Amino acid sequence: MAKTNPGRFFEDYSVGQVLQHAVPRTVTTGERALYHALYPARHALYSSDEFARASGLPQSPIDDLAAFHVVFGKTVPDISLNAVANLGYAEGRWLKPVYPGDTLRSESEVIGLKQNSNGKTGVVWVRTRGLNQRDEVVIEYVRWVMVRKSDLDAPAPETVVPELKKALGAQDLIVPEGLDFSNYDFTQAGEAHRWGDYDIGETIDHVDGVTVEEAEHMLATRLWQNTAKVHFDLTFRPDGRLIYGGHVISMARTLSFNGLANAQMIVGLNGGAHANPCFAGDTIKAWSEVLDKAETGVPGVGAIRLRLVATKGGAPFELKNEDGRYLPNVLLDLDYWALMPI
Repeated sequence: MAKTNPGRFFEDYSVGQVLQHAVPRTVTTGERALYHALYPARHALYSSDEFARASGLPQSPIDDLAAFHVVFGKTVPDISLNAVANLGYAEGRWLKPVYPGDTLRSESEVIGLKQNSNGKTGVVWVRTRGLNQRDEVVIEYVRWVMVRKSDLDAPAPETVVPELKKALGAQDLIVPEGLDFSNYDFTQAGEAHRWGDYDIGETIDHVDGVTVEEAEHMLATRLWQNTAKVHFDLTFRPDGRLIYGGHVISMARTLSFNGLANAQMIVGLNGGAHANPCFAGDTIKAWSEVLDKAETGVPGVGAIRLRLVATKGGAPFELKNEDGRYLPNVLLDLDYWALMPI
């Protein structure tokens, strides 16, 4: 009897199936230090316990995307070990901050299946939840991946495509308990721009760029315990080890500090596309567009909806060609909500 795990293939999934992912992870300040070493992360709420306490939190949380990567990484052996590509995200919500000492685990439910016309692959939709040691859901999101079939003669399942929100509304967002930006220190945060200074439709060139190094990507992917073959095994993808999409997300988010230093907490993920592959040697740059704004009812706290675009060169603010396809230099198109002082 085989003792090793080859991963699931498309024919191994069924709608309603619940997957309990292995290896819980206790996060510490070590994750923060490594995250800040890998990316130019400078948002004050995730850098300073004192800044976090002045904002009503008990201490500085683990970076929101670091928590996302931990939860995501748990799911890879069961969902995307044999994936061709991660296709998109929707309905993502950060429900509770993750603090050093919290232990995270992940579970996913299969909510959709659709075999592709070539009969060799299919799309699997899952809703993933990250839970802490108190079984509180800290993060939830939907993603869909294209997965290979192992048995090409396996019958196609009934097609089920879930109906997903195109975007979360302000009423769907959860502001962490106690958060209060009434006495926000803009000097320590690094910029003076507050919620009211941004206009819907405004675009921001984040100016800076970072060249992706092979060693940093490999360290990051191992840090999140992401075992997808395309990130490690050159025999699996001879044209180059594919840079983990989350690495691009984190790099773009941290580059956005220049112009959005006060967009402190990500609380909603409306959608996202990894438009083109990223490889070592690519230089990531980023720009943002303000899509919407909303009040939260919490003292001093506003919500801002942003489109974050990562590129590997080219002029900022260019996204798609006349046919509606992403330009070849576009790596990431991410739509998210963040919390900002009013």
